Amino acid sequence: MAATSSLSPTAPIGSRNAGQSSFGRRLSTFLYRRPTLALLLLLTPPLMWLGVVYLGSLFALLVQSFYHIDTGLAGVVVPEFTLATYLDLLTPAHFDIIGRTALMAAVVTLLAGLVAFPLAYYLARYASPRVKGILYLAVLLPLWSSYLVRVYAWKLILSKEGIVNWFVTQLGLDWALEGLLSIPGIGGRTLSVSPLGMAVVFLYVWLPYMILPIVAALERVPRSLTEASGDLGARPSTTFRRVILPLAFPGVVAGSIFTFSLTLGDFIIPTIIGDSSPFIGLAVQSYQGVAGNLPLAAAMTVVPIVIMAVYLTLAKKLGAFDAL
Repeated sequence: MAATSSLSPTAPIGSRNAGQSSFGRRLSTFLYRRPTLALLLLLTPPLMWLGVVYLGSLFALLVQSFYHIDTGLAGVVVPEFTLATYLDLLTPAHFDIIGRTALMAAVVTLLAGLVAFPLAYYLARYASPRVKGILYLAVLLPLWSSYLVRVYAWKLILSKEGIVNWFVTQLGLDWALEGLLSIPGIGGRTLSVSPLGMAVVFLYVWLPYMILPIVAALERVPRSLTEASGDLGARPSTTFRRVILPLAFPGVVAGSIFTFSLTLGDFIIPTIIGDSSPFIGLAVQSYQGVAGNLPLAAAMTVVPIVIMAVYLTLAKKLGAFDAL
């Protein structure tokens, strides 16, 4: 009778495990001796996903932006290369949309930096482990809830019957709030339907993305540098301005990448909190869904991509990627 193979179904379990272990050792040795092949096998699945799903969709979007709508055929998309769709963007109405969105993103980013830096500085330099854990939990806790729930909650908070208006009234500062809401471009009927209220909600939603990179950058600042600055006679304010702030600035820029880009492309907060002034996200939604003008929606989507490409180029020169 022929000898039974060690890998046959009737072979003992120990023999099969030994065979599998032997194959695993041979495979690991084969890959260890060929690091380039091992790296290629590890990177191929994520690169395929990135190339097909992400870059492929962006390429399809870019291609669609060079098509145009034939108004004589009930809005049928004509797949012919043309710059007519991009020429449609060169109107005062579209410039107003782009400018309004970029300005809101810049304001939210600036406010986030001003609010986040003191908290991040305390977290990185002075907070005890217990306090640091509590503050980290407080920063991250809002991210555990639904995005829509948070936005709608702020709509109630900022409404005329909300707690903010009640608190301001109790302090006798309702006249100041009314004066603020009467300023063109900032106010509205209430905070819940004003650019000011929109900026507050954007700040709340994206603030954790600014705090965490700044904390990471501050924790990398060696304490020996601040101690050396003090030993050389520098005042604490001078040490902060000349040593800590320059070394932590890449973290601020890294956080601004998140806050700026997320504000630039958001359309939910302007829909719920805004005063119906169009933003880039709302314009894309309207062109694609209501008007059925997919080429114009694609061309409008290219605008924030170009803005972020310029922004990321500047951020890279400022060393922001080192703080990510």
